[in-house]
Amino acid sequence: MKTIVTTIFLGIFNTIIFSQQIPQISKTEFSQEALQEEVIDTDNNEITIQSIIDKHKGKVMVIKFWASWCRDCLLEMSNSNELKEKNKKVDFIYLSLDKNFDTWKKSISKYELNSGENYWFSSGWKNSFTEYIELNWIPRYMVLDQNGTIAKYYAIAASDIELQNTINSLLEK
Repeated sequence: MKTIVTTIFLGIFNTIIFSQQIPQISKTEFSQEALQEEVIDTDNNEITIQSIIDKHKGKVMVIKFWASWCRDCLLEMSNSNELKEKNKKVDFIYLSLDKNFDTWKKSISKYELNSGENYWFSSGWKNSFTEYIELNWIPRYMVLDQNGTIAKYYAIAASDIELQNTINSLLEK
């Protein structure tokens, strides 16, 4: 009986301590500091988040935060690929929190992310961009409108109906 109670208590404690917390405020734009954060592209070049967004102005963008070590990210990968397949007019940007460049590069092919744009946070989990958007768990999705404004701030699954509804409403404009 003691073992059962302890197991239940630990399960509840872990869920409370380690569960993803939804940000209190859904932001609609990025700070200048966050936009200046640099990431690495697949050719090992540095580029700012601002440059990535500018490159896709006029298009709806889905940003996915993920890592190859993240079990939830890997379980979500088929749904993510399905979302991309259903939305051919949307640009998909993958921002990785992998621990090193080589692992990240291998993972792009392994998880069939070659058809989107891939970038890596060489600075790690804590940087001005991830802190500004309150990234505390992955996977996470954001949708940006054609002007680079945040249209959907927070989704944790590609199957989230609000994610697709946001994309649909932006494509109708």
